[in-house]
Amino acid sequence: MHYGKGGVTVYRDALQLGADFEVGPGPKFHVYLVPDETVTPDTAVEKTMYVDLGRLRAFKGSQVFNIPPGTDPKRFNNVVIWCEHFGVLISPAKLAFK
Repeated sequence: MHYGKGGVTVYRDALQLGADFEVGPGPKFHVYLVPDETVTPDTAVEKTMYVDLGRLRAFKGSQVFNIPPGTDPKRFNNVVIWCEHFGVLISPAKLAFK
């Protein structure tokens, strides 16, 4: 069973998973920015124009990921934890910008 919880903050050049972040352990988890309005287990994330922010460093706790130069984070509606090993969604989070 896949699960994830916790807050996320997006800055112009970085994304931070909050201190309350947690996902169930697994192999080769990555953090993706995804443009889709809604992300569900049926979403073909690997076929979208996602931006890979890098491999998840830990299954719990605060982590910061750089957003590549020239990437406008406001063009992305969700951040997801994606298992590249099995090609499955672990956890999505809807982004809201002020």
